[in-house]
Amino acid sequence: MAHRVTRLEVRHSVPNPVSSSDHVAGTDTTTPSIPDKKSVGYFRPQRIAEVYAAVEAILQEEVAGASQVCRFLNVSRSAFYAWKGANSTPHEKEDLELAPLVRTIFQRHRRRYGTRRIASELSDMGRSCSRRRVAKLLQSQGLKAIQPKSYKPRTTESRHRLGYSPNLLLEGEEADGIDHLWVGDITYIPVDGRPFSYLATLMDRFSRRIVGWQLACDMTETLVLAALKEAIRSRQPGPGMIHHTDRGGQYAGAEYRGVLRRAAMRQSMSRADNCYDNAFMESCFGTFKTELEMTEYANHTIAFREIGGYIAYYNHERKHSALGYLTPAQFETHLDRSK
Repeated sequence: MAHRVTRLEVRHSVPNPVSSSDHVAGTDTTTPSIPDKKSVGYFRPQRIAEVYAAVEAILQEEVAGASQVCRFLNVSRSAFYAWKGANSTPHEKEDLELAPLVRTIFQRHRRRYGTRRIASELSDMGRSCSRRRVAKLLQSQGLKAIQPKSYKPRTTESRHRLGYSPNLLLEGEEADGIDHLWVGDITYIPVDGRPFSYLATLMDRFSRRIVGWQLACDMTETLVLAALKEAIRSRQPGPGMIHHTDRGGQYAGAEYRGVLRRAAMRQSMSRADNCYDNAFMESCFGTFKTELEMTEYANHTIAFREIGGYIAYYNHERKHSALGYLTPAQFETHLDRSK
């Protein structure tokens, strides 16, 4: 960008006065000079409109966003947009209206929304905007969404003698309504001063809603029982629902299976050493950790608060492409209304 501004400086530079010794008879040797400057901050045409024109020219080359260019040239971004609005086409004026809306949505979702979800939310507001246009508006403001990491499967340590349940999903059992299939898993949460805390969740496979969760300092049967009991209290599922997890010993304990039996749930487990049987839940944890920008929490209490806040966001605010860009809560409400 500095190189681009330097070229603009040449365009707007003022000729130096020429002494008598510089003249040759019949020849004008006056030439534009380029001042010896330590920074491009020297660039300042006499008319502020020329600075705004320079900002616009740099933006057209897509080397930086409007915020960065305006800061670089020491001009107000809002004043630049006001000038641009007075000299814009109808399409450009609409971009000026859409830009702050895009920025507000982007910031409200803490950089978790990309072009698809932002375009969907604009549509909810009655503003039609293509993904390509959203991308340009994001770029012009120097905004970049969190990039999801690729899914890396892992296997569960399942060396126990508590017995395993069959994988009912291999028999063609799939979710065709809410509370027909819950999937669960455990993941580690890094916390300062201790090895880890552990998060157990249960998700409704049809609506993608987190129906139960718990965070604890150890990975025991008590952890997964808390998540299961919360899910049963809040959902009251009917008999015959499938409960699918990996083969971890926590899910094979006598107390856990007793709760499943009393709730008339059918237990299903992944095949031995086959991480892909429960890949959906593990991939979901990848989304959690990416969008929370999870590194290491200061303590267990802070981790509990942050994760609880994110799960509420995930259920009630985050649009899911698989749900037609509805939140899980919206999706379930639509299902109830259609019955």
